[in-house]
Amino acid sequence: MKLGILMSGQGAQKVGMGADLYEQVPVYKETIDEASKVLGYDIMSTIVNDEENVKQTQYTQPAILAMSTAIYRSLADVMPTPQATLGLSLGEYSALVAADVLDFDQAMAIIKDRGAYMQAAGEGNPGKMVAVMTDDQDLVVDTIKTLQVAGGKVYPANYNTFNQLVIGGVADDVNQAMQALTEAGVARMVELPVSGPFHTPLMDPAANQLKERLADEQFAPMAFDVYSNTTGQKFTNVKETLLEQIVSPTYFAQALQAMVDDGVDTLIEFGSSDTLYKFARKIVGKDVKRYKVTDFKTYQEVREMLAATE
Repeated sequence: MKLGILMSGQGAQKVGMGADLYEQVPVYKETIDEASKVLGYDIMSTIVNDEENVKQTQYTQPAILAMSTAIYRSLADVMPTPQATLGLSLGEYSALVAADVLDFDQAMAIIKDRGAYMQAAGEGNPGKMVAVMTDDQDLVVDTIKTLQVAGGKVYPANYNTFNQLVIGGVADDVNQAMQALTEAGVARMVELPVSGPFHTPLMDPAANQLKERLADEQFAPMAFDVYSNTTGQKFTNVKETLLEQIVSPTYFAQALQAMVDDGVDTLIEFGSSDTLYKFARKIVGKDVKRYKVTDFKTYQEVREMLAATE
C-alpha cells in the first residue's frame, strides 16, 4: 500500500461533527481536548454543538484542523507511514501537521488567527462563490477575463476537479459571470455557503495579516511528501506557499493527479465530510482505492482495513 492522506478543507463542517468519535475513541478525545486548551475555549460546546458558530470561519477552521488531526492520530498505531498527504486549502495545515512540518499546537494557534483574519476580510469585502460544473474550464476563465477587463472583480478560485471550477468575487460581478456562462451553454452552477470570496485578491487584508503572523514561525523538515493545492505540486517553500494560498486559486485536481502519478495507490480522507473522496473519484482512475473517515462507523471500517494490511 502506497498511502495518500487527504485532509478536508473548510466547507466540510456540520453540527455534531466528530461527536461520536469524541465519545468512543480516547486518542481522538485527547487531541480535541488539547486543541481546546490552545484555543482557550471548548471545541465541542463552542463549535461542534453550536449551530451558528460552526458556520463561522473563525471557528470552523480550528475545528476542522483539530478533527482531521485527531483522526490521523487515532489511526497512527495501525496505519503505515503515508507516502504523501494533500489538503484542500485549510486542509494543507492538517497535512503539514501530519508530516511533522508544523507542531499541532503551533498549527492550532496559527489557524485560530488565520480564521479570524479571513472572516474579517470576508466581512470587509463581501462576495460570493459559485461552483461551475463544466469540463470546458477555459470557457469559464475566458469569461472571467472579459469581465475583469471591464473592471469586474470575479476570479477563478478552486479547481476542484477537471469539471468543477469554483469562481468567487464581488456578488454582482459573480452574478454577471453566471449570466454570461448560462448564455454560453453552462447548465449547472451551485452557490456555495461560504462567508467570503476565498482564494481571490479580495482576501488581501487577511494575507497581509498572516504574513506578519508567520514571520517568526519555524517549520520542520517533512517526514514525507506534502502536496500543495496552491501550486499543484510538492511543497518547497512552506511559508511562501501558505501566504500565497489565501489570495490564489487552489489546484486540488492537479495536485491529486500529481500525487497519484508519483505512485500513491490508496487514498483516505480525514474530516467531517467525504468531499475530497468524491472529488478523487472524478480525478483519478478506479485502480486507486478510496476510503474516508468522517465518523465512528467509517473509523472502524478503515481501522479494520488498515489492520488487515499490516
